[in-house]
Amino acid sequence: MAGSNGSSVPEYEVAELNTRVFHVGSFGALWREKLRRADLALQRGAAEGDDAVVAEDLGCALETAAALRAVCSIDSLKCANKEEDSEVIPEDTNLVTLRIRKKTLERREETIIIDRACRQETFIYEMESHSIGKRPQNQKNLIKEGELILTLNIFYPVIFQKHKECKPYQTVLVLGSQKLTELKDSISCVSDLQIGGELSSQPDQAPEHLSKDLYKSAFLYFEGIFYNDKRQSECRDLSRTIIEWSESRDRGYKNLQTAKMEDYTFNDLSIKVGFPYLYCHQGDCEHLIIITDIRLVHQDDCLDRTLYPLSIKKHWLWTRKCFVCKMYTARWVTNEDTLAPQDHSLFCDV
Repeated sequence: MAGSNGSSVPEYEVAELNTRVFHVGSFGALWREKLRRADLALQRGAAEGDDAVVAEDLGCALETAAALRAVCSIDSLKCANKEEDSEVIPEDTNLVTLRIRKKTLERREETIIIDRACRQETFIYEMESHSIGKRPQNQKNLIKEGELILTLNIFYPVIFQKHKECKPYQTVLVLGSQKLTELKDSISCVSDLQIGGELSSQPDQAPEHLSKDLYKSAFLYFEGIFYNDKRQSECRDLSRTIIEWSESRDRGYKNLQTAKMEDYTFNDLSIKVGFPYLYCHQGDCEHLIIITDIRLVHQDDCLDRTLYPLSIKKHWLWTRKCFVCKMYTARWVTNEDTLAPQDHSLFCDV
């Protein structure tokens, strides 16, 4: 959809790369203005209403539409008078995907060795399917009709040389009415989990503080505005150094502004779809954030507001094995060890 008002409608500036700047809240308002109330409804209509719509679309009688609904319903796909647990894989299944999954689960139970470098204990690629159609028990947490959902790709920190090819490690869904601080709190990064102090003598002891507890300053950058997290009194303005650097000479960045992250929602932003933005925390740990999609919520989405920001995809995690046994996950690392096969070396507890 393109329009003359570039501030409200995402019109593509460069084909297949990013759009022009548009206002998220205005974009949602335009959709809600053009669509019918029935198109925005999150409650499924009654069967009679569905039959009438089908009959009108197909040009058939109401009885024929009702018969088609009964034959083509999801219930007809289930075996009659037989309750099955979806977590239990039947022995006589003919589905190749189920047979592969069954063999994988059996192999994980028998041995800790998994024949791939990227091993996971759960099927992370199924994360999105777990939340489809989920509704809250408390109706106060039900998402409102016409709510916007934004899809964000969060990339590995720029300081990691092994990920310099810009791989997204997390994809999340956020609501347009959510504050930027909710996205900031949902981002998981190893820099936030660093331990201050020496715990080698007691590695199983829970640390008193993590880096995220000590250094809470962070900012999100969108279209010339640094949104700083100022919820705590000890939070610093990390963007001040960048702004002073840009103003020291004519570097092409003018009118850079700052704002409080906790005062703004995604509906208040002006953004480009497909354009890289920045999340910075722990002083210099920088993540690219790309908004890849904006749409209205529909019936099949997760409608529980408390589950957002909703993580729907994570990159495969790598686990390093012990250099000696080649079986167990490493827990110790040695540097400049003359008895080790190389520098540095990884060892397990065995």
